[in-house]
Amino acid sequence: MNSPLDYNSIKEKQRRLRDGFSTALTLRVHRSISWYGRASAIDDDLDVRFILLWIGFNAAYAADIDRDLQGDRDRFNRFFSTLVALDKDDRIYQLVWQRFSSEIRVLLANQYVFSPFWAHHNAIPGNEDWAERLASSQRSINKALRDKDTPKILSILFDRLYVLRNQLVHGGATWNSSVNRDQVRDGAALLMTMLPLFIDIMMDHPDHPWGMPYYPVIE
Repeated sequence: MNSPLDYNSIKEKQRRLRDGFSTALTLRVHRSISWYGRASAIDDDLDVRFILLWIGFNAAYAADIDRDLQGDRDRFNRFFSTLVALDKDDRIYQLVWQRFSSEIRVLLANQYVFSPFWAHHNAIPGNEDWAERLASSQRSINKALRDKDTPKILSILFDRLYVLRNQLVHGGATWNSSVNRDQVRDGAALLMTMLPLFIDIMMDHPDHPWGMPYYPVIE
């Protein structure tokens, strides 16, 4: 496993390589690093850190939202498939395996970041079996780990993080609440390690057609 990435190393690499980036990659990387850098500077507010990291993730993967109507989850799943295809050294899989026994395993077992759990408690029909589906998803990720199906692992993991993101961004949680500390702590820790790796892989492949962000710089 390569040395862990941090803000200084990822920013130095961006400065060194950016002249060879397309406009699209320049915007995605610059914006994503800026939010990651701010999140790195905050160590006393996990809620804010998680939100900043999610914005950085959004900056990296976001597509043309007017013409791509399949939703956030579909978009970032396609982003994962692209990253894994470019990740010839299996760095993402190695990181997942390294963190599985700590944050990932605990997060995947947490019902409070499982969408069907909340659908059931909001009386949405068809979610009475949420507990069975939670257990099934945990079996799925165990199989994906054995099969080295990294896109599947990321899809299931970020589905949980997406629920946490919605809770925070849409006012479904109290700031600094003791109720959700475990999932916010673990979610922020995962994004702190995964986001710079995603950015690093993007910078290693400047010739990939990353696509122009929906909000480019307009003079």
